[in-house]
Amino acid sequence: MKAGPLNSRVLLQRLVETPTGTGGTTQAWVDIAQVWAHLRHQSGMEVVRSAAVPVSLVKASIRIRFREDIDATCRAVYGSTVYSILAV
Repeated sequence: MKAGPLNSRVLLQRLVETPTGTGGTTQAWVDIAQVWAHLRHQSGMEVVRSAAVPVSLVKASIRIRFREDIDATCRAVYGSTVYSILAV
């Protein structure tokens, strides 16, 4: 992959369960890496369900260099926008 299209800095995170010390667990997003990526929005729409606040749904493609530690349980953060990873 050429370096030219990799012009966006994306933070990759994984959901981790940690013990609380009182017998329970808590879930938190832990940073894996901050990588250069090519971010491309493919489509978007606004959804209204049951008179609730409208929600934006955006389908995007985020391309990075190959990494073995990324799977569908991770997420990508670009600026203030959080993207769920559906497929690797």
